[in-house]
Amino acid sequence: MNRTGSVKIRALHRWLSIGFTLCVLANFAVMSIENETLGMAVGGVTLLPLVLLMGTGLYLFALPYAQRRTGGRVRSLAADPEGDRRRS
Repeated sequence: MNRTGSVKIRALHRWLSIGFTLCVLANFAVMSIENETLGMAVGGVTLLPLVLLMGTGLYLFALPYAQRRTGGRVRSLAADPEGDRRRS
């Protein structure tokens, strides 16, 4: 992925963390009301940003290693479908 793609994923990761924090706070608020059905619903909704955070976080974690392996740039199969094979 190119540099602008990495910047967009980093921004998405930040916004997802804000959304996850708000969901956790809402979960604590609903738990204080002691409405079990609503608590389960809010708890389930909290898992969505958490799963997305895990995906973007793993990508951002692996990005420096992928750049080091490819010599400073991350290759995309969409940009170069042939990979390392030379064209004849």
